[in-house]
Amino acid sequence: MDDSFIEFVPVRRIVSPCVNICEIDPRDRLCRGCARTTDEIAGWSSGSDAWRAAVMRELPGRR
Repeated sequence: MDDSFIEFVPVRRIVSPCVNICEIDPRDRLCRGCARTTDEIAGWSSGSDAWRAAVMRELPGRR
C-alpha cells in the first residue's frame, strides 16, 4: 500500500455546555441543563467554532 495517498485530518474537539440534564423547559423552550435551544443542541456538532463560541457567550445571560 502506498502511504502517499493517505491524508490525515486533525480531529477537532467540540466543547459542549451539556451537563447531561436534557429536558426542555416548556415555558422558555431552553434546555434546563445547558440553556441551549433545541436548534442549538441539534446543530452543535456541525456548527462552526465561531457559532459555538457565540452561543457559549450568550448562555450565562439566559438563566
